[in-house]
Amino acid sequence: MKKLSLFIALCFGTLSLWAQSTTALSKDHNYKVAKNLETFATIYKYLDMMYVDTLDADLVIGTGIHAMLRSLDPYTVYYPEEKTKDLDLMLSGKYAGIGALVRYHLGLKNVVIDEPYENMPATEAGLKKGDIILAINDSSMVGKPANYVSERLRGDAGTSFIIKVKRPSTNKTMKLKLTRKAIQMPVVPYYGLQADGIGYLNLNSFTAECSKEVRRAFLEMKKQGMTSLVFDLRNNTGGSLQEAINILNMFVPKGLTLVKTKGKLERANRDYKTTVEPIDTLMPIVVLVNGETASASEITCGSLQDLDRGVVLGTRTYGKGLVQAPMELPYNANLKLTTGKYYIPSGRCIQAINYNHSNGGYTETIPDSLTKVFYTRNGRPVRDGGGIKPDIEVQPDSLPNIAFYLASSGRDSTEVMFDWEVDYLRKHPKILPAKTFMISDEDYESFKAAVLKSGFKYDRESKRFMESLVKLAKFEGYYDKAKAEFEALDAKLNHNLEHDLDYNKAILKQVITADLVAAYYYQKGSIENALQFDKQWKEAVKLLNNRERYQQILTSKETSTAEKSKENKIVNK
Repeated sequence: MKKLSLFIALCFGTLSLWAQSTTALSKDHNYKVAKNLETFATIYKYLDMMYVDTLDADLVIGTGIHAMLRSLDPYTVYYPEEKTKDLDLMLSGKYAGIGALVRYHLGLKNVVIDEPYENMPATEAGLKKGDIILAINDSSMVGKPANYVSERLRGDAGTSFIIKVKRPSTNKTMKLKLTRKAIQMPVVPYYGLQADGIGYLNLNSFTAECSKEVRRAFLEMKKQGMTSLVFDLRNNTGGSLQEAINILNMFVPKGLTLVKTKGKLERANRDYKTTVEPIDTLMPIVVLVNGETASASEITCGSLQDLDRGVVLGTRTYGKGLVQAPMELPYNANLKLTTGKYYIPSGRCIQAINYNHSNGGYTETIPDSLTKVFYTRNGRPVRDGGGIKPDIEVQPDSLPNIAFYLASSGRDSTEVMFDWEVDYLRKHPKILPAKTFMISDEDYESFKAAVLKSGFKYDRESKRFMESLVKLAKFEGYYDKAKAEFEALDAKLNHNLEHDLDYNKAILKQVITADLVAAYYYQKGSIENALQFDKQWKEAVKLLNNRERYQQILTSKETSTAEKSKENKIVNK
């Protein structure tokens, strides 16, 4: 109760200072705040005194805090002392562990190594894809879920432990000593000069110091003869706003205001400007984006679009225009708090969802019809709300249902794709370079035979929709008249696994190839290999090899966004 009393006292003390300094707040608002805080404290006092069971104060009050924050937005989050490492990981991208992905294997009913990372303790100790984790020190890991095992693989940097694993390819059990170290996934997992002088740079997060890595990669490729750049921000969910400014400053002049943040406290509002001379303001740039491109990534691609410094290609971005700041709380806790919105050079905010807190609160996606038009430096129309709309829309190839089920962990007790890949690794100590490797047709036939033998099953969307259509037709009274047609169509949609494996051969070969390349050449090789199948990358290359079209897109005042630009829209064939 002493902690609770201190918490309430701090709340009232802060409230008093806040009320004195913020004259715009009405007395009614202050009264409601005080009333509800007092009510909350009184309710907990009665619970603690009279509730039938003894309460865990951290759990009960923590649940109340989390529920309060969930009513605001998904980015305002409370981190009690025991969870502050999660916040540190988010801000820094670092954690201490062995550097490997693990997965639960349903067939083995055990956790296995899925993907060891390059130059990390797991790889240095000799762990390989498919190794079955039996024990960590003296604790058995047999039958434990993946999150349980993962938590015990992590720990303080410099600490050591003994891991006991069984390797299926040799059927041998081994004990290995691993020393945990600070793990930070490479923020630039792959970059390289491609054909026609086109550089490719993949940035996967905006963690601390990432701008230095981007700068180094850019200068290295430029020294090698790079004449244009594809900057890949797909699946980059953001991070540090300042790092985004630093990266943008590489490509745009000094002294430009790129981002304005605006919130309730005027003194906390800030303008972010470029502060140093750029590296290159002329090199053509295409930025690849998708629905997982968010936050600092959207600031980067949106600013390049607003300043007509690069062409944005892909699909509409996530639409996160809110700014968060970490706040220290008593007892070593932290609060990640949404403090305002950001506005990019054209003056637009690209927040896609409106979080309304009146009358119980609700969320709504801002429709395009309610968005406003802004203009780029060259006068091209762009809109706020709903994320960044690409200048050229290119839909990626979609993953067929069978590929999703074969590739996803825990989808089928046979784990047939994973097991086939582990066996392939055993039989092939080496493969061709990552850039060109592809499993052969003979390899695929071997995989296909393994799938057919395993008894693998999956839910087909066509069959599911057929069943829904039959139910609807019966409900509306049309089924009896069209019964023969329904039965004929149902017969044609009968499960034929061999047909599905043949029909989806091309995409399944790509999925398997990606997994295998990651095992041999790690994340860097996996990204390099994927470019040979990447439709969006190929369209970016096509555009950069057509400078006239590139310049036309950046200077046209009539069309800029994908939905208005029929000329630039790429559709699936």
